Amino acid sequence: MIIEASGVNKRFGDFNALKDLNLKVQEGECVGLLGPNGAGKSTFIGTLYGVVRRNAGELKVFGFDPATHSKEIKRKLGVVTQDNALDEGLSVMENMQLYAAFVELPRSKQEARISELLRYMQLDNKKHAPIRFLSGGMKRRLTFVRALLSDPELVILDEPTTGLDPAVRHLLWERVLDLRNKGKTILLTTHYMHEAEILCNRIVILNNGSVVDEGSPQKLIQQHTPGFVAIFEENSNTLEKITSYKKSSWTTYNQSKQHCLRAPTLDDLLEFQKTSGLNALQLRPANLEDVFIKLTGEGLGAND
Repeated sequence: MIIEASGVNKRFGDFNALKDLNLKVQEGECVGLLGPNGAGKSTFIGTLYGVVRRNAGELKVFGFDPATHSKEIKRKLGVVTQDNALDEGLSVMENMQLYAAFVELPRSKQEARISELLRYMQLDNKKHAPIRFLSGGMKRRLTFVRALLSDPELVILDEPTTGLDPAVRHLLWERVLDLRNKGKTILLTTHYMHEAEILCNRIVILNNGSVVDEGSPQKLIQQHTPGFVAIFEENSNTLEKITSYKKSSWTTYNQSKQHCLRAPTLDDLLEFQKTSGLNALQLRPANLEDVFIKLTGEGLGAND
C-alpha cells in the first residue's frame, strides 16, 4: 500500500479542513481526488509529505509517517504543484539542475536525465531559454519535468492542467496515461471531470473534509446518476414545461443557468422533447460531473 490514511483530521483554528478522512491508494493506481473548493484536497496532499501537520489520525506513505519521516517520503515522491514556482531569472536547464541537486540526483546523471525528460515533454528546443520567455503551457510542462527528475514511485498532480489550451492539456493527458501504464502510482486533483474520467482508475470524492464516496468513474455514474441528461435554456417557460411533462422518477437540477433533466434512456428524453415542444441545447449520457453535483451539492463555477 502506497498511502494509508485512517481517521485523519486537520484543523485551522475553528475550521475543520479534514474530518476523520479514510483513504488507501495501492501501488500502480491512478486515483482522482475530487471535491469543491474547500473540500480538503490540498490540505490532504500537504499532509502526505509533511508540509501540513495533521491533528489526529494515522497516516503512512510508503510505510512512513510524514510527520516524522518526510525526508524518506520525499525521496520517492514527485509533485506537480498548483503554482509553477520556477525561477524566472534562470534558464530551463539551470532551473532543472538546481532542482536535480535538491532531489540528490548525482551530478554525473543530471544532464542526461534532464535532456531525456525535456524531450519527453517536447521542450528539448528550450533547454537554454530563460524561464521568463516561456509560454504558460511550456512552464507547466516544465513542472512535470521537475517532478519526474528522481523517477519517483508516487506522482502527485495538483490541478495539473488548469488554464491550459486543449493541445497542451491533451499532451499532458498522454504523458499521465503513459506513466500510469508504466506502473507509477498517481494521485490527481482536478476540477475537470472529463480529465478525471479519462485518467483515473478510481475516483475519491471529498466534501467538507470527508470522503463521501469512491469507485471507478463508471461505477459511480451507474450508482448515482445512471441514464441520459438533457440540458435546456433556463427560463420560466422551460421550467413550467419540465415540471408539467417530466415523469416523477426523473431528476431535475440547475447548473450554470441551465435546466438539466436526467432520465433512464435517450428515448425518454426524445419523447419528452416531442411531447413538451422543448428542444434541448444538449443531449448526452450522464457523466462524472453529474455525480459530483449530486454528491457535493455544488456545480462547477466559471473559473473551475
